[in-house]
Formats: sequence, C-alpha cells, structure tokens
Amino acid sequence: MRKGTEPELVVITGMSGSGKSIALHALEDSGYFCVDNLPPELLEPFIELEDQGRGRKIAIAVDVRSGRSLPQLPLLLHSLRDRGIQLRQIFLDANDQTLVRRFSETRRRHPLSQPGEADIQQALLQTIMRERELLTDLRDRSHVIDTSYLRPAQLLACVKELISAPASHLTLVFESFAFKRGITLDADYMFDVRMLPNPHYEPELRPLTGRDQPVIDYLRQQPEVALMQEQIAHFLRTWLPALARDHRSYVTVAIGCTGGQHRSVYLVEQLAAEFSSEWFTLRRHRELGEN
Repeated sequence: MRKGTEPELVVITGMSGSGKSIALHALEDSGYFCVDNLPPELLEPFIELEDQGRGRKIAIAVDVRSGRSLPQLPLLLHSLRDRGIQLRQIFLDANDQTLVRRFSETRRRHPLSQPGEADIQQALLQTIMRERELLTDLRDRSHVIDTSYLRPAQLLACVKELISAPASHLTLVFESFAFKRGITLDADYMFDVRMLPNPHYEPELRPLTGRDQPVIDYLRQQPEVALMQEQIAHFLRTWLPALARDHRSYVTVAIGCTGGQHRSVYLVEQLAAEFSSEWFTLRRHRELGEN
C-alpha cells in the first residue's frame, strides 16, 4: 500500500441487537463502502483489494458471527494502525433488558443460540452474558455508544457526528442522562449532579430544559452549580492530555441528574462550550431525544 494513499477505515462491533445495521446505513450515507460480517482473517486482503491506492473510505461490521476467528481482530486492527491506516472503532452496546426486548419483538434468534435451544428469556440472558465476555477486549478498545434509549434517527445522527470528528485528534463527548431511566453504558467518566438545586421545583421552569435561558439564568445563580462545573473542568484538564498521549480517539463524559432535563443538560452545554477551544467536542442529550 503506497504511502499517503491509506484508506480510512471504520470498524463497527458490538452486541447483537444493538443497532449495527443502522450504523452501517449511516456510514453508507456518508460515502463509505460498507461490508457486514466480514471474517477477521479477510480484513487485510480486503483492504488491499479495495484500496488500490485510491484512499477509499471503508466501513466493516464484525461481531460474534465470526466465531473462532473473532479473537484475531484486536491484533489485526493494531497491525493496521501501525501501517498508518486511519482507523476508528465503534462499539454499539445496550442493556440486557433492551436486548431481550428487541430479540423478542423481532423474533430473531441470537447468533450464539445453540441448535434446539429455545430463546426463552433466561436462556437469552445467559447467551447475552456469554457474548459480552467474548467482546470485552474489542469494547475496551472502542468508542462505545449506548443504544438502549436511542431511536434509529438518533443513532444515525450520532454515528455521522463521530465520523465527522478529526481522526488524528481526541474527541471529547459530553452526554446528559437521567438516573431514573438508568445509567448510560458508554461513559468513560460519569458525574452525578442530583445534589444540585433543581429547577424542576420551580413551576415556571419545569417544562423548560437546561438549554433555555430562564433555566440557564437560574442555575448560574447557584454557587453549588458553578463549583461543580469548575471541579469537573479541573479534573478533565488534568487528565485529558494524558489520555491524548495514550492515543485515545474519544472520551465520553456523562453527567446525570434525576430527569436528565435541567441540571445535566445545562452542565453539558456549559462544559462543551468551555472545552471547544481546546478539544473537538460533541454533545448529546439522551432524554431530550436529540444529540
């Protein structure tokens, strides 16, 4: 492969039922040549064949359907990085209850189900646990997206945002969520801000969000909120340079409050604006139904 012509490669992995086909559609819409379920041992020959010096954008989905060859994938991806290929790894995840519900709704069998094994809930949960163990190494090396509460349109937008980020720089993702709906699975760092003054108890602020000016004004007047923002920012400024030196592509900072509407949204917006001059930043608001 000639220097300067290396392709841009996105590898999608993740749990069965987590939305990998939707992610591939997003990449296809963005101009990537997409292949689903490529065996890991064919990855390098495929890239050589497809590129031919053209610097083509390629997206490949690999998961437990690869069977015994799956453990080869982390080493192969490391080798591709060493060759200078621009590589992004995205891992789609969802909580067990969501995965069970999705399999029940579609009546599809899990790829790890044994012949003759009924996909009753308990058996399916055990199969999901086995799949998580098989994918642990890939998950640890990837940017994780929790699709448990994402609509397909949200996942499409999220993937397109990620691939628009500079490949050679660390991308900082700020995400708000509601503890009452469950913690997010994709956070590298998670901060609980439920102890802060809550605009929910102000009748005129209740229907608004942390992006609306009256809520912004209210929270800016609270010393505890300013202190929380300052301490989170100090933590990130201390450790982000070390993460960048460790060749991390993405760092996700999740901030949760009770309803995911006011305090966490406000802090995500403020911190994303504060760090945007230092790092490429993205923001997501899980409970607002938008990125």
